[in-house]
Amino acid sequence: MKRTLLLLALAASSHAFASSHREAPGITEIPKVDATDFYMFRSYEAGRDGFVTFIANYLPLQDAYGGPNYFSMDPDALYEIHVDNNGDAIEDLTFQFRFQNFSQDLKIPVNGVPVAVPLINIGAFGTTPEANDNVKNLLETYTVGVIRGERDFNDPQLAQNASMSNVTRFRKPFDYIGTKSQPNYAQYADNHIWRIAIPGCSEGRVFVGQRRDPFSVNLGEIFDLINTNPLGPVNGETNTIADKNVTSLILEVPIACVRGNSDIIGAWTTASLPSRDFALTNAGSGGTSGKRPFRQVSRLGAPLVNEVVIGVPDKDRFNASEPRNDGQFAQYVTNPTLPELIEILFAAPAPNLFPRTDLIAAFLTGVSGLNQPPGVTASEMLRLNMGIAAKAAAAQNNLGVLGGDTAGFPNGRRPGDDVVDIELRVAMGALLPSDVAPAGQLPITDGATVNAGQFRTTFPYLNTPVPGARN
Repeated sequence: MKRTLLLLALAASSHAFASSHREAPGITEIPKVDATDFYMFRSYEAGRDGFVTFIANYLPLQDAYGGPNYFSMDPDALYEIHVDNNGDAIEDLTFQFRFQNFSQDLKIPVNGVPVAVPLINIGAFGTTPEANDNVKNLLETYTVGVIRGERDFNDPQLAQNASMSNVTRFRKPFDYIGTKSQPNYAQYADNHIWRIAIPGCSEGRVFVGQRRDPFSVNLGEIFDLINTNPLGPVNGETNTIADKNVTSLILEVPIACVRGNSDIIGAWTTASLPSRDFALTNAGSGGTSGKRPFRQVSRLGAPLVNEVVIGVPDKDRFNASEPRNDGQFAQYVTNPTLPELIEILFAAPAPNLFPRTDLIAAFLTGVSGLNQPPGVTASEMLRLNMGIAAKAAAAQNNLGVLGGDTAGFPNGRRPGDDVVDIELRVAMGALLPSDVAPAGQLPITDGATVNAGQFRTTFPYLNTPVPGARN
């Protein structure tokens, strides 16, 4: 459900509660290409202040015990991270991830007859990527292509794995089956952090694999007509997806690689499938023109936009659209339904301001003086001012800019930013004068919380996934 909580509904008509799990009717049928969350922040690991980190999470609500197939990625899909570095709502740089799944067709003798096994592994394996490959029934690798200019009209150049004699393939770790199959999963996964040589740039780092879902939200109660106490206590026990995993595409690149005519960039993630396999009626543009016959089926920039801002008739259209065409969804941002719903349910007066210029700034153009690029074209994406220094995890405020921390959401998004509470408060007018938005200064919350102290302070930042076997 696209996690941009209710508050974003108000915010820019494309932000909603929760991240992006099952946010549109069409995407529920193809979970392998369902983006759940997108993060972008100046790297705050010690010694990495010259880098920016992108995290695109896919395949929502993974139950760790979901064997024997677990959660491989779709080899037919394009998973992409797009960067607009001049504010015109058109990608200038795209990082394209493509997966290759190789079945080893392992067999064991049964009464002298070799018979294929039904399991994904037939023994334990060690911590190095290629250790005990003879017991693994599926091997996943991926490539990272770099496209400069519009993605539909330019070919990718493959990045090289600088950790492995400059080959162009990277290994993806197995999902966390359990401690018998993978006795030291944390070390095993970390050994799949690769140095990546980016064409036309210098080296960064990349990791693709299963992680514990970093999003925190009181999900079931939110969609039950916001069945929470909006001024109640905050604790970690109400995070209803705390035991779920996701698959993360995590890329750290030098700031110089993505900088354009200013320090401010915008970014979003998409997934596309071959157009012959998926068709959306009345869809917006997204990958069917130009050089490649793909149709975009998933899109995510700022959190919770499609989930709680975009109306049901347009959810599939939004997933298939590009930022340059966001004018077709303007009504959802200028006249958001979320604040009105909160007023009906809790008698908390919605802001009396239309169009909601505060939400347009927060989610469509960037905030002037913070992360709004010069000459910006209004469009939904996550925006980051890379000229603002990163804050160490211990110094981060989980309310981001609302908490006085300009290195946090909506100036990019870090794992420890509590975007649900931030967006709820913004939706009710936290950025407006009190006479226009009397409820805007209330400490509205969904009850769940998150902060930087709950995550790693080093790349890839997100935590080891929940194991499938709990013994």
